[in-house]
Amino acid sequence: MIPKKIFQKVKRIEIKTRGLVNDLFGGEYHSIFKGRGMTFSEVREYNPGDDIRLIDWNVTARTGSPFIKVFEEERELTVFLLVDISSSGEFGTRSQLKKDYIAEIASVLGFSAIKNNDKVGLILFSDVVEKYIIPKKGKTHVLRVVRELLYTDPIGSKTSIRQALDYLLKVAKRKCVVFLLSDFLDDNYISSLKVVNKKHDCVAIQILDPAELEFPDLGLVKVEDPETGEMLWVDTSSKEMMQQLKKEVSIKQLNFEKKLRKFGIDLVSISTDEDFVDPLLSFFKSREKRYK
Repeated sequence: MIPKKIFQKVKRIEIKTRGLVNDLFGGEYHSIFKGRGMTFSEVREYNPGDDIRLIDWNVTARTGSPFIKVFEEERELTVFLLVDISSSGEFGTRSQLKKDYIAEIASVLGFSAIKNNDKVGLILFSDVVEKYIIPKKGKTHVLRVVRELLYTDPIGSKTSIRQALDYLLKVAKRKCVVFLLSDFLDDNYISSLKVVNKKHDCVAIQILDPAELEFPDLGLVKVEDPETGEMLWVDTSSKEMMQQLKKEVSIKQLNFEKKLRKFGIDLVSISTDEDFVDPLLSFFKSREKRYK
């Protein structure tokens, strides 16, 4: 049975979301995504200038004249939330853990999608796929999505973004909008992300704690990797060590951003010490300008 505090938290998120939905997904919401699929409508005779790739060779063979397939754009979107619930989400030096911050952003996206009468699906993952919820419409459905975001305890502790992306390719047959929420502290997933973005419209939302980018001066501290359990002593008062660590983190982040730009994947980077509304608003406004 789901604890009462989870229901209370779901309600708080729902109330908070009401004021954000119109801002985030108002107006030209559907026009900023390429995620709408195309459904077959009819065949008609070929006209000069038509795309020859649309020729229906079966009808053409039967009739002796060239015919092409006509498609209609689907009016509704299917939105998939791919959410990282691995142990690295248990980290936090601000008012919220990363996992709570991620859950809140995913909830806002889910509520926003159903307001526009779109379907919402959910894939929760660690180093395995922890939970899959088939895309559906409606408030009852999205409330279930939010409950799972808040309530699901992962079996795995490590992260495998590739596993989640490969699973998505199996279950999402039509083109959809994919929001991938993670800290992206993982490797060996870029090739899968590239494949997903070719078929779907993929948006990467990266959530990091400020201390993951620049470690505070706390003297000699013992730290634990939440995913491997490895314990390390780190001298945070050593300027040389901290500068080297900061440089390595910066290079890794720049390489990550460079790869996403190369493959045409949108990235929204959000720090847990800031309100996530402004970065999301900025992203959607930039998308709207791009697709006008």
